[in-house]
Order: sequence, then structure tokens, then C-alpha cells
Amino acid sequence: MAGSGRIAIVTGAGSGVGRAAALALAADGWTVALAGRRKDQLEETAKLAGDATTLVVPTDVTDPASVQALFGTVRDRFGRLDLLFNNAGVGAPAVPLEDLPFAEWKKVVDTNLTGMFLCIQQAFKVMKAQNPRGGRIINNGSISAYAPRPNSIAYTSTKHSVTGLTRSASLDGRKYDIAVGQIDIGNAETPMAARMKDGVPQADGSIRPEPLMPVEHVGRAVAFMASFPLDTNVQFMTIMATKMPFVGRG
Repeated sequence: MAGSGRIAIVTGAGSGVGRAAALALAADGWTVALAGRRKDQLEETAKLAGDATTLVVPTDVTDPASVQALFGTVRDRFGRLDLLFNNAGVGAPAVPLEDLPFAEWKKVVDTNLTGMFLCIQQAFKVMKAQNPRGGRIINNGSISAYAPRPNSIAYTSTKHSVTGLTRSASLDGRKYDIAVGQIDIGNAETPMAARMKDGVPQADGSIRPEPLMPVEHVGRAVAFMASFPLDTNVQFMTIMATKMPFVGRG
């Protein structure tokens, strides 16, 4: 069934930044396909979206067949894809680099890097073939795409790599009218970041609490990036808690 209006996919839509972005896009009139591993959490996001049009598609971004099925489902249901918010991601235990188990390293790389690539690849295939041609991809980077936290080798490495994905996809997407940008987030109040209020390791070895910002502000920022016509692109945006120790970190 072909749909009308603007069609978006949000990965990791069951909680945190993904949920906030999905709700902000829905409030702006987007039809949003909610992708993630846990169907119950996706359904909760859909419930929070109220009367907005949403589609729940359980997806494992580390599985190429699952990613292909996600994009095929959206194309078949709505006829096109205008936006991918490439958001799904995980972290690893904050242990010394030399003690990080290989399985933890691989889980983070498979999700944060390979999963993001797989989604970009499928988005390109849909967006370049549709009429009107093109679309937008927003990758979720991080402040960690610029500066590491202690004991974060897996997460930091993948988030630096996301910047490479963004730059390459932005260049390769030009000929298809695909605009690719990146949002780098610092200390949004999500279940993953809640521990920062109680204190997290700093570069000098101390443990200090850090300020957080409402995750809804990140959702609004994603919707802002998505609001432009395809001849305009927000290449990189940093949104952060104003007083977090990033500028001058270390």
C-alpha cells in the first residue's frame, strides 16, 4: 500500500534518543517506522505517539537479512523512504582496555558500526530508486566521536568510525540526491546516561557527577535537521548539556 507524506525509519526507537526522535518526528507530521529489537518497547513508543501514524518493525541491525526486511517492509507499505535516523547503538562495560572481552568488543562494533552501515546501504538502495529520488540520512554519532571517556575503547572507536561513514555516505549520496548528516550528542538524560548524575570517571582519574539535558531536546534537534529540503544539509550538529566537561576535556 502506498502512503502519502514524509516517511521515516528510526532505529533504536524503543527507548532513549530513538524514542525521543520518533516522537518529535511524529509530532511534525512524519509517518515513522519504529525499528528495534524489543517489540514491547516499540509498541510503547507507538502508544506515546498517539494519533500519529507509526509502524512497529522489530529489527536486529546486526543481521543483514533483518535490516533488508525492515527497509523492504517500509517500501512495500508506504511506497518510499524520506528519512533514516540511524540511531541504534550499544556500549560496553567500562573496564581497562586490556581487560575488555572480545565478545564485548564485537557486540559494540557489530551494532554501532556494521549495523549502521547495513542501514545506510539499504536506505541508499531505496532512496536512489524511488520517484521523486533521494532522501536524508542522519547518523547518531556522539561527543565520543571527538573525545573519549576513560575505558571506552569500543564505544569511542565505533563513534569515530560513524564520522567516517557519514562523510563517505554524504559524498557518495550526492549523485542520488541523498543528504547525509550526523548528530553528536552529549549527556542526554536516557537510561544509558542516567549514571552520570551519580558520578563518572574523568580523564584526571577523579569521579565526578556531570550535568544532563532532557532527551526531548535531542528529539527536537533531529526533527530540525530533518525539516530542510534536500538541497540543504546539516552536515554535523553537536547538542550537549551546556556545562558538561567536553570543551576543555582532559
